[in-house]
Parts: sequence; structure tokens; C-alpha cells
Amino acid sequence: MDQSTPPAPVTFWEAFRFWLKLGFISFGGPAGQISMMHQELVDKRRWLSEGRFLHALNYCMVLPGPEAQQLATYIGWLMHRTWGGIVAGVLFVLPSLFILIALSWIYIAYGNTTLVAGLFFGIKPAVTAIVLQAAWRIGSRALKNKLLWAIAAAAFVAIFVFATPFPAIVAVAALIGYLGGRLWPDFFKSHGQHGKSAKSAGPALIDDGTPTPEHALFRWSRPLTVAVIGALLWALPMGLLTATLGWNHTLTQMGWFFTKAALLTFGGAYAVLPYVYQGAVTHFGWLTPTQMIDGLALGETTPGPLIMVVAFVGFVGGIQAPQMQAMFGPDGLFLAGAIAASVVTWFTFLPSFIFILLGGPVVETTHGNLNFTAPLTAITAAVVGVILNLALFFAYHVFWPQGFAGKFDLVSGLITLTAALALFRFKQSVIRVIVASALLGLVLKLLGA
Repeated sequence: MDQSTPPAPVTFWEAFRFWLKLGFISFGGPAGQISMMHQELVDKRRWLSEGRFLHALNYCMVLPGPEAQQLATYIGWLMHRTWGGIVAGVLFVLPSLFILIALSWIYIAYGNTTLVAGLFFGIKPAVTAIVLQAAWRIGSRALKNKLLWAIAAAAFVAIFVFATPFPAIVAVAALIGYLGGRLWPDFFKSHGQHGKSAKSAGPALIDDGTPTPEHALFRWSRPLTVAVIGALLWALPMGLLTATLGWNHTLTQMGWFFTKAALLTFGGAYAVLPYVYQGAVTHFGWLTPTQMIDGLALGETTPGPLIMVVAFVGFVGGIQAPQMQAMFGPDGLFLAGAIAASVVTWFTFLPSFIFILLGGPVVETTHGNLNFTAPLTAITAAVVGVILNLALFFAYHVFWPQGFAGKFDLVSGLITLTAALALFRFKQSVIRVIVASALLGLVLKLLGA
């Protein structure tokens, strides 16, 4: 390809094939997925320039929801209008939904066999180290001064000691950020994390100076249309569930709970996981703490956004809920789980599409650099404390499976320590750590550890 001229226009079906491929290979969490899209779309294919890529990314970073999936939706929309965005966003999620439904069924059906139990025996301690690494990674990026450290510490105490609900922590952090941004603005200034590359890949199809496409220009009629259609896409299935099953039915409550979760995922999947386990494990009892850890392990080993762990929560919760068992019977449990996983995925990801299609024209029309707001900076700081609590939650259930009254699981502790060394000291990828820990757990299980 000639590096001195822009590439040829990309057809809808060319883009479709790329987004489908990305849905199956997008391992590595948000950072890995964003890096993969940058390499493919900016450096290799030159579908859009570095500046336009970062402009879209900065917008997605300030939204609640999975930023990598939203970035794919944004780029698909920018290139091929509304259907381009829908296809890109759906294909980013759909393969992982099917894979997780299959893995969840295997987990339920064969979880007690030596093979599966051995694999999870090694994976669960590794997940504790992975969540701890997430707290460190986000903290090292977000906690730039003593005030932000104090917010993180206060959030940890609030959830660990007082079991404060996650939404309340987010609300208080946002208020502190709003007031702090006015009183002490220097403490809440944004710290950019995605600088421009020193080396240009050459002219892009959508370059820095390329005029904004007609469909991406802001018109008042467009956000109104998106808002109405988005509201209907949420209200119709929610209304149908409520009318046919009742407000207190498992499927209805899953839809409502994961709608709220979708609006609280500032800071990525690790930020919303504490809220999910508070609701799914503690409040509703859809699954056990051990199953929640196992679900996160499965989410780490499949492509797509990590927040897809909610599909596992829906599947296992759907199978185990008495209301679902009564509705589908003993022979229809797989269908019960698959429907619950699909309902949960719909309500979790619908807001992401609405945010992109609503805000995209504003972002493209203004074409200014978007700054993180002071409330968002404070929320991100609070998220660090919440994720640290999540790591301790997992550690407790892994190291003391019978509670503090029981024995400390030394083998699990050693696996966690080994995984932490691999992640922190030797910079190994999450996938490698998960696979190695799973194999180690299987060997130890076969040896009777």
C-alpha cells in the first residue's frame, strides 16, 4: 500500500468482516483491545488518523460503560453511519456472549469433575492477583496527589467497613469532585493517558483535516430520534417482562439491576464488579461468592469486554433461581440460563449504544479536546479503593474457603503469590497467567493437594 496517499474507501462489508474478526480475537482487557484497534485501524489499515482515533477515545473514556466496545461503536458509526456503529458494537460483544454461554453450561454441568475443579483450583487464586493488579494499575494512573489518595482511602473504608452501596460512593465522590474542582482546581486537573504517537502512519481515510461526514454533523432532530428509539428499546422489553412475569420475577429484576450497573461503570469493568457482586451475591443471591470468582476467571479468558462476566452471572443465576426452574422445568435449564444471560447482556450494553449515537455528533461537530471533569477524576479515585476491597473479598473466599474459623489455604496463597510475581515483576499477560495457573491447579488437584 502506498504510504503517501490515503487508502481506498472501505465498504460496509469490508468493515463488517473486520469487526467480526475483532470480536473473536479481542483478548487482553480494555488496554489490550484499544491497543489492538489502534494497531489495526491507525497503523496498519489507516482507516482513521491518530488524532481522530484519540478524539473518539477521549470521549469514550468519560462515559460509563466498556470504553473499548464504545470505541468500536464510535468508529463504526463514523465510517458507516448508524448501522455501521451498531454492527461494530454488536460484533464486539456477540462472540463472547456465545462463548460464555457455552462455558457457563460446561461449568454448571461438569464443574465438580476433577478436570474442571482442578483448573478452577488454580485460576481462582490467580484472579485475586489480577484484581489486585487492576487496583494498582488504575491507582498509579489516577492518584496523582494526596487529595485523590484520600478519596480512594475513604471509599475503601466506606465499602469495607460500613458496606456502603457502590452507587452512594460514586455519588459522594462526584460531589466532592464537583466542589473540589471549584475550590482546589489544581488537584482535579486531568492527566492525559493517551498521548499522540511520535511516528505518523501516513495519510488516513478519515484524517485530521477530513471534513466531518454529513451523517456525523449535529442536528437537533437526530439526538431526539436516538433518545426516543433508545427509550423504547429499553422500555418495551422491560415493560413486557414486568407485565408477563411481574416486577419481582428474576428476569425483571435482572433487567432493572443491570440497567443501573450499566450507568455506574465509570472506570471500566473492574469498577462495576463490586456493585455486581453486592447485588448478585449479597442482595439477590443469584450466585455464590465462589461462583462469582469463577465467573470473573471465565471472563478473563474469553474475548470481548471483561464486563461480559455479567453474562455468566445471568446464566448461572437463571439456572439456579427457583422462579426460572419452575418456569422452564428440569429439562429446560440450559434455555433458562441462555435467556437470562441474553436479557442481562441486552440491558447492560444498550446504554453504550445510546451514549455513542447521542453524543457522537456533538463530539464530531465541536472537534475540541475533551477534558476529564473534576467529578469524574474523583470517581476514578474512589474506584481504586473499591477495587482494592474487591481484591480482599476474593482473597478471603479463596484463602479461607471455610471462613476465618477454618484453615488458611496455603496452596492457594502460593499460587496467588506466584501469579502476582508474574504480573507485577515479569509483566506477563493476564491470559498467560490464567493458563499457567489453571494447569498448575490441575496438576496439584491430581496430586491431591
